[in-house]
This record gives sequence, structure tokens and C-alpha cells, in this order.
Amino acid sequence: MSSGYSSLEEDAEDFFFTARTSFFRRAPQGKPRAGQQDVEKDKETHNYLTKEEIKEKVHKYNLAVTDKLKMTLNSNGIYTGFIKVQMELCKPSQTSGKLAPSSNGCMNTLHISSTNTVGEVIEALLKKFLVTESPTKFALYKRCHREDQVYACKLSDREHPLFLRLVAGPRTDTLSFVLREHEFGEWEAFSLPELQNFLRILDKEEDEQLQNLKERYAAYRHKLEEALSEAWKPG
Repeated sequence: MSSGYSSLEEDAEDFFFTARTSFFRRAPQGKPRAGQQDVEKDKETHNYLTKEEIKEKVHKYNLAVTDKLKMTLNSNGIYTGFIKVQMELCKPSQTSGKLAPSSNGCMNTLHISSTNTVGEVIEALLKKFLVTESPTKFALYKRCHREDQVYACKLSDREHPLFLRLVAGPRTDTLSFVLREHEFGEWEAFSLPELQNFLRILDKEEDEQLQNLKERYAAYRHKLEEALSEAWKPG
């Protein structure tokens, strides 16, 4: 598409797409789909802010936007907007029949609703890149920047990324989103600051061990020099 915008219902190769159309299609008259029932439930429980607070925050958000990716507030209190997700996949993923575009390290812009959950965003990204692996193998993280520190926190599947974006504002150097594969290892339970602290502790212990080793060899050298000095003394 020449506009650079596409939905998941279209076979486009660009990385600018909407997640909403995949989850909010109209059901036939009569019996609603289970997914739509879940959405209605989310609408009822998604009451972090009042309508007036949302209206004020959306207005302030749009004033701060510099890339034209503004939010739109609907009359029912649901708002739509854009989030950017960094793909940080450490290994090739299984694809359905043909090669998916290179997704490692690329930034993707998604147009979503305030009712879209983290789980739905993950599914949309995997579908876009033709990844056939289970969404449970992946996680969406929020990366926060505070002063000189960077914090990464895994989001639960029921959280709403657009709400987090609205509260944080449009600046990605304040809050950004990252899609990663689950790392099932002994370090997975620790946050990035904790891992960095472990490295500092290891560096300190390494320096202490090196200093102790140097002192031991210095003492050994001193004893050898004393022994040599005694041996060369005239009898």
C-alpha cells in the first residue's frame, strides 16, 4: 500500500498496521462471538480513569505529539491511538510456509484501541510476521527511562498498552514497548536493574580476588628475594 498503512486483513509487507481489525470484526446478527463478549467485559472493567480524565489526558497527549500519531477519543470513552513496539527476537521463529520479513531489531507502529490487551498485541505482531509459534512463548515488556537508569518490566496479558502510552505521554525515551521471546533460564525472574547490580557485584569480587592474588605473589616474591639475599652473603 502506498500510504504505508495496512490492516491484518490485507497481505501487505510494510510494518505499519492495525491490530484492532483482527479482534473487532462484526459478528452475524443474533449470537455474539466469544471474543466480542470478552471485549465488552473489558470495556466494563477498563475504568482506570473517568471520561473527563481521559478527555483531558488525550488532549494533553495530542498537544505533545510531534510525529502526527495522535489519539482519538470516541463518545463512549474508548480511545484509539498508536504504539511503537521494538522487536528483539534472539532466534529465528517458525513461519507458515514462507519466509517472514526480518523482525529482529525493527520498530513497528500499531494502531490499537484502549480495549486491546497485551495478549492481543502479541498475537497481532506474530500474525503480521507469519510466526506460527504459540503467543505464550513471547512477552511484551515496557521499558522505562528514569534519569540514568533503564528499567524493563514484563506486562501481563490483560494489561492495556494504549492506556500505559496515554499516561506516560508520547515520548518513547520515557516509555517504550519491546517484544521478546521468553527466556526460560535461571536469570528470567530478575529485572534488568537486578542483573546490572549482579554484574557490579561480580566486578567488585573480581577486583578483590585480583588484589588478594597480587598481595600473595608480592609476599612470595619478597620471601624469595630475602632467601636469595641470605644465600649470597659471604660466609
